Amino acid sequence: MRVFMQTKAAGSDVPRYYQLMLQQDLLGGWMLFREWGQQGGRASTKREVYLERDAALRAFEHARDAQLKRGFHVMFAQGFDGPHTG
Repeated sequence: MRVFMQTKAAGSDVPRYYQLMLQQDLLGGWMLFREWGQQGGRASTKREVYLERDAALRAFEHARDAQLKRGFHVMFAQGFDGPHTG
């Protein structure tokens, strides 16, 4: 699963972005990758490991919803076709 979110440019401010990716690792665990920053600038990253899919999915959704509340807008989403969407 992947979602890319961005703020709208306000005046001379460069838009900020936030990207979340959730993928299964080779051992059956789940990794949540977060990347955020300003377009064209430095990025920060964070990786979290979860043993169960449901816990990883809850963390993904919580992070996504928190950024939506902060004014980010979804620009691209991929992999939201399962029973856990929404």
